[in-house]
Amino acid sequence: MTTSFLGKKSSAAGGWGALKSCGKRLLETGAPLSGARAMLKANQPDGFDCPGCAWGDPEHGSSFEFCENGVKAVAWEATEKRATPDFFSQNRVSDLRLLSDYEIERHGRLTHPLRYDAASDRYLKVEWDAAFAEIGALLKGLGSPDRAEFYTSGRASNEAAYLYQLFVRAYGTNNFPDCSNMCHEASGVALRQAIGVGKGTVRLEDFEQADAIFVVGQNPGTNHPRMLGDLRRAALRGARIVVFNPVRERGLERFSDPQDKLEMLHAGSTPIASRYVQPRLGGDMAAFRGMSKAVFAIDDAALAAGRASVLDRDFLAKHCEGFGAYRASVDATGWDEIEDQSGLSRAEIEEAAAIYLGAERVIATWAMGVTQHLHSVATIREITNFMMLRGHIGRPGAGLCPVRGHSNVQGDRTVGINEKPGDAFLDALEARFGLPMPRQHGHNVLAAIGAMLDGSAQAFIGLGGNFARATPDSALVETALKRLKLTVHIATKPNHSHLTPGEISFILPCLGRTEMDLNSEGQSQLISVEDSMSMVHGSAGINRPASPHLRSETAIIAGIAAATVGADCIDWMALSENYDLIRDHIEATIPGFDDFNRRLRQPRGFHLRNSAAHREWATPSRKVEFSSGELPRATVHQQALAADNRFALQTFRSHDQYNTTVYGLDDRYRGVYGERQVIFMHPADLEALGAKAGDRADVVGEWDDGVERIARNFRFAPYDIPRGSVAGYYPELNALAPLDSAGEESDTPTSKSILVSFRLLSAA
Repeated sequence: MTTSFLGKKSSAAGGWGALKSCGKRLLETGAPLSGARAMLKANQPDGFDCPGCAWGDPEHGSSFEFCENGVKAVAWEATEKRATPDFFSQNRVSDLRLLSDYEIERHGRLTHPLRYDAASDRYLKVEWDAAFAEIGALLKGLGSPDRAEFYTSGRASNEAAYLYQLFVRAYGTNNFPDCSNMCHEASGVALRQAIGVGKGTVRLEDFEQADAIFVVGQNPGTNHPRMLGDLRRAALRGARIVVFNPVRERGLERFSDPQDKLEMLHAGSTPIASRYVQPRLGGDMAAFRGMSKAVFAIDDAALAAGRASVLDRDFLAKHCEGFGAYRASVDATGWDEIEDQSGLSRAEIEEAAAIYLGAERVIATWAMGVTQHLHSVATIREITNFMMLRGHIGRPGAGLCPVRGHSNVQGDRTVGINEKPGDAFLDALEARFGLPMPRQHGHNVLAAIGAMLDGSAQAFIGLGGNFARATPDSALVETALKRLKLTVHIATKPNHSHLTPGEISFILPCLGRTEMDLNSEGQSQLISVEDSMSMVHGSAGINRPASPHLRSETAIIAGIAAATVGADCIDWMALSENYDLIRDHIEATIPGFDDFNRRLRQPRGFHLRNSAAHREWATPSRKVEFSSGELPRATVHQQALAADNRFALQTFRSHDQYNTTVYGLDDRYRGVYGERQVIFMHPADLEALGAKAGDRADVVGEWDDGVERIARNFRFAPYDIPRGSVAGYYPELNALAPLDSAGEESDTPTSKSILVSFRLLSAA
């Protein structure tokens, strides 16, 4: 038996390991000096927005506003390798499909538009105008616009996304399956219900004032490393940081800031978490219910002793609705139920509540460890309830902070990528463009997959992303894509979605975020993005395009739109030639974008006003709404503990990947090297299973629908994780996530609570 894939974990996130990794990735591009120069323009007023995460930018930035993940993203895009038409003509699609995600994308940047030839099972070069004409003809011939699905990735700019939604609605449908459906949909739903706005209420500067920060279900060290710099600065000035995460993540324990010369010189690091508690998977709602219960007990004791209330009674009276019902619900929830579901002791919960009570200003921040459960909306409502008890919404240094994934996933939704558009937005579009807009709600991701499977959808257009690998139930989704009459993928590199072509399939290569976007007169085009803190800022690429045959996302959308709906009402080509015109339309149809073109050109852009941050509540009651539901009857984790050989699986990223893009095969923060087929498990569970580190097993999905779901030949790695919980990387384990298992009210795949068992294979 060998466990050679297991090695030493980094002692801290960042530090020399991050610098070494950055150098390695830049060398792999084939042009390390130009890559290094490009990084100096990342997240700068005269440069480009990092194509990685959506962490906010400071109002006053430094000379270096990038992180290890940003370097990886830029290096991945700036590679000298090219996936040319010759590469595709020499390789059958069925052969390429056998490659891993890592292997297929390492072939480099796409250079020409391609059309699938079924007879030879190869992609062949096609001219742009011919591709647009055929796509337009096929879309017009579907019989109904509702038979087409229009997917959007968070990498698209505001301008491209706005033009995309305008084209699709002019075509006649609201079918907008979007990457946000698979990550933070629950945040939007819950926050709209509670505070009237589906976004967070804080700005980056609030982290400089917070006395306590509750970090729930997220791993910034891998997913948004620049956040660690802000957490480190908060910790150094004495803010208490409370982490709720089932998995021990190195970045939340210690961080060594590569920009701190003294810390780097002495190989030092800074502790991040003041308290690190590890709830069971899906136990966050119970944990926050328990903290509220502890707060109420302390408040009752204070009042009985004649002391002042620890609650913000003024805020509760003036701004809140439903507080009494929530208090009754908390009182009715016993400590035994809270401890069993959360997996935490009463003492652990009370200690966290004490930190909350000892702080004047508190931020609660969360990510997909919260949003990808059956009861995610209820959990976020519970977090909001807890924050309202002491008025920690709508004042400096306090608030709610869902941290989005991709760099513009929030902006895409702001500018209209929404399968359930509001009447006010549709009215504004109709008034602006003189066209009727479809009013029937469209498909989200799961509904789109269902429509593909039952034949009611016949076409799919993907604006970026890797739909086949990002979605749950991988085998079923591949079947769905292959059944389509038309598939179109707008992309920078080949990926597995391109290798499941429909009857007619196109790959249309686009510019990357780091590349110059020049119109026909050679003028550089500026795009915009919105980060997790609602800051809108400009982005202009500086690198030479990977191929002279590339077109911008906006130009590609305009070409398809002109061929599909014509240019009688909208001059698509004029919009693709001058993005200022698109921004004029955004300003006219979407609140908050007044004087858009001028404000975008200000250093670091501008902030989109958030009414909830000003204690203006766009809810039916015009107040913050408490929720008062019961805890879930039994989380998947509780179900797993009640049976033999059953475990609750969560999928997550390795440190060498971003979303479905795999940059390398190492995960130094978890001590895994050269391997992705890994299951992380508590050592006692591993022993009880009769297995050892490095042993192999097939992972079997336990969903009672008669479908066999198996992820084959995975290796065990002992890890600090609650008993009954296991974890592993996506997209490899997405095959185990059932399409029918989705969040209540959010319809988000439950990728953090998959019931599985193991079939042991022979030892490695």
